Amino acid sequence: MVDVTIWNEFRHEREDDAVAAVYPDGIHATIADALAERADGTKTGHELRTATLDEPEHGLTETVLESTDVLLWWGHEAHDEVADEVVDRVQERVLEGMGLIVLHSGHYSKPFKRLMGTTCSLQYREDGGTERLWVVDPGHPIADGLEGSIELPRTEMYGEPFDVPEPDRLVFNSWFEGGEVFRSGCCYRRGSGRLFYFRPGHETYPIYENEAIRRVLRNAVEWAAPREGAPRTFGERD
Repeated sequence: MVDVTIWNEFRHEREDDAVAAVYPDGIHATIADALAERADGTKTGHELRTATLDEPEHGLTETVLESTDVLLWWGHEAHDEVADEVVDRVQERVLEGMGLIVLHSGHYSKPFKRLMGTTCSLQYREDGGTERLWVVDPGHPIADGLEGSIELPRTEMYGEPFDVPEPDRLVFNSWFEGGEVFRSGCCYRRGSGRLFYFRPGHETYPIYENEAIRRVLRNAVEWAAPREGAPRTFGERD
């Protein structure tokens, strides 16, 4: 069992009718559904909670983060409204071993930029047409149970250059019908924590209803969850 917190701005769904039509209960609720149950109907057994921007402390209190094994982060229009104190908290927990999965436009979020140490800038086009998400590391646990690629009939295009450090492992590479390519599934280690950036998930497209995408999210949670290891000690030794 993994203790999972799904964080979402939850602004678009309340302010834009087109987004509300796709995610009436919020993107976080749809992701929670994906993580609660596998495609065959069996329960994952994870402990799931959601948190949103407008809650006190953005729903990410010290108590919540201390009990979180894996944090998923979806943000878009209000990155600057996230309090630096909360960003510090998230960064510290990742370094201690909490897993972090950053989704779609979360590449510009404060926690991701802090942990990457770069601008995390890229090219984009809101209507990117068809995307083919190629599995380029089929042996990676996040790709478990997938075919060679995932086809998304309509999605937002993100294109290279993507200003992030070279990933430790690249699981997915995207091709768009405009000819653009993008590193869409990047794995990193920061301190004791595992971090996965996963690009698909624009708010006006039902990306998180796609069963292959939902499988990726479930796999990523299992991969990012903390693992027991030798204790790390720092400072002066006797």
